[in-house]
Amino acid sequence: MILEMKVPSPGESITEVEIAEWLVEDGDYVEKDQAIAEVDSDKATLELPAEESGTITLKAEVGDAVAVGAVVCLIDTSASKPDGASKGSDSTMGKGDEGSGGNAEEDLAKDEASRTKKADSEKAPQPAQAKETYASGVASPAAKKILDEKGIDAKTVKGSGRDGRITKDDAVNAVPSMGTPTGGNRGETRSKLSMLRRKVAERLVAAKNETAMLTTFNEVDMSPIFELRSKYKENFKEKHGVSLGFMSFFTKAVVRALQMYPSVNSMIDGKEMLSYDFCDISIAVSGPKGLMVPVIRNAENLTFRGIEAEVKRLAIRAREGEITVDEMTGGTFTITNGGVFGSMLSTPIINPPQSAILGMHNIVERPIAKDGAIAIAPIMYVALSYDHRIIDGKESVGFLVAVKEALESPEELLMEGDVKKALEM
Repeated sequence: MILEMKVPSPGESITEVEIAEWLVEDGDYVEKDQAIAEVDSDKATLELPAEESGTITLKAEVGDAVAVGAVVCLIDTSASKPDGASKGSDSTMGKGDEGSGGNAEEDLAKDEASRTKKADSEKAPQPAQAKETYASGVASPAAKKILDEKGIDAKTVKGSGRDGRITKDDAVNAVPSMGTPTGGNRGETRSKLSMLRRKVAERLVAAKNETAMLTTFNEVDMSPIFELRSKYKENFKEKHGVSLGFMSFFTKAVVRALQMYPSVNSMIDGKEMLSYDFCDISIAVSGPKGLMVPVIRNAENLTFRGIEAEVKRLAIRAREGEITVDEMTGGTFTITNGGVFGSMLSTPIINPPQSAILGMHNIVERPIAKDGAIAIAPIMYVALSYDHRIIDGKESVGFLVAVKEALESPEELLMEGDVKKALEM
């Protein structure tokens, strides 16, 4: 029986996928539920499992865009599993190796023909080597004058005169190099963008073209958070199994600021502004297939431990390619941390249809004025990009100042004065 395997729907609104990689070859014997391919949608990379056991026939090439519901391969379920074959084994093994005793004479004949061909090639006359003399690469007086006027080094010109001498005609026809000759590799490669990368590109261009995007900046003294983490991080990790990182502090600070400035937690829907009374925080994570933005649902209800655990879970799933479309759908506000890559300052692009995004950056010790004196403190620059169509300057600046205040006074504004209770120590 021939089973037609069709592309399942990876999620709502997705109409096609792209074959990113076949994990088996045409003619392989596959087991039921074995991963046979990786497919890219415009939101995630998913594995395609075999629906039944049998011999597979591929019906699409890597890079092909295949509509949801279209046949992507055939599986002959009546085929028996080859002796000694394992999952994903190369089924062509039996084509040349099985019964090899019957083809021994043919193999010997091929070997003999190969040896004869090699011997003939060794006997073939070799092309004469160009004769090298003291004159090779030397310019005649007239040629040298022309090359000097053109600013061309004689060593870069191949002479056509006797024994390789550079003639006047060689100098006249010589073309100056458009760059410094280095002799290095100047190759290039061309590869097709994945469907996920193309969709990200489309969304980023749309965000730039369809929103009135502006960015406001501020700086944060991270000393109070450094002190809290230094004091409690070991006990926190020992008790909860996750590290006390910066994301929980920033998420808490963002949730507080969103509740103070609800327009930042809003979106444009046609001619209406849609505001939310919950905070679904998208976090940008770098995965093997590009940038992923999973969502922390109802972050306003999570503790420090709950946020850190969810960040860790989503980051692992994204990096292992296991993140689902549902886990990346929605989100009312985004936090992106370019600081992990060393970014000092940037203008993050809004993640549509959201209206704002907070950019974190690297932490550097800088001199600041503190209590009337110059002090060295760990400083982070933060950036808020926002859609000016629904968020005014007052709200955007006020929001970022509220984030700054919460991060510089975490014990008072994020922990209600009780650090141990907030960290569930």
